[in-house]
Amino acid sequence: MPVNATYQKADLISNEHRYQMLKLVCDKNEKFEVSKLEMENKRQLYTIETLRKFQEIYQDYEIAFLMGSDNLKQLHQWKKAEELVSNFKIYVLKRNQDNIDKIIQKNPFLNKNKKAFIKTQNIITTSLSSSFVREQIKNKKSIRYLTTDEVEQYIKENKLYQ
Repeated sequence: MPVNATYQKADLISNEHRYQMLKLVCDKNEKFEVSKLEMENKRQLYTIETLRKFQEIYQDYEIAFLMGSDNLKQLHQWKKAEELVSNFKIYVLKRNQDNIDKIIQKNPFLNKNKKAFIKTQNIITTSLSSSFVREQIKNKKSIRYLTTDEVEQYIKENKLYQ
């Protein structure tokens, strides 16, 4: 699900372009679905609001949240963080050289709620990020193998990130 364009991030392109690129990737797998939930709101939703809305829409499913360990470090500052960790499973992906256990142990809020976090077993680790891909494009370097061929073509056709 693409974040709403009101999200404060440098170089954020339009909702529609981000949605279309995500669709190009996810439509290849019938288990994936791309949502416009956040895009269609007039303001940026907090994560807890998005998860509550998904719980209403998908009542027969357990809703969980996937985050990188880089974001886990700031979770205690998020809006309604206590409700988030109390009501939803949170899967944490290791980013860079982060040690998830140490991040949780060092932060009193995370440590108190450590049962809410499920550390994923990453078989493949990478430092690849969307920022890196955008930087490659700005520097007129290839992004082949960094994204799908369809997304690469979409970026070229729409002259994105130049």
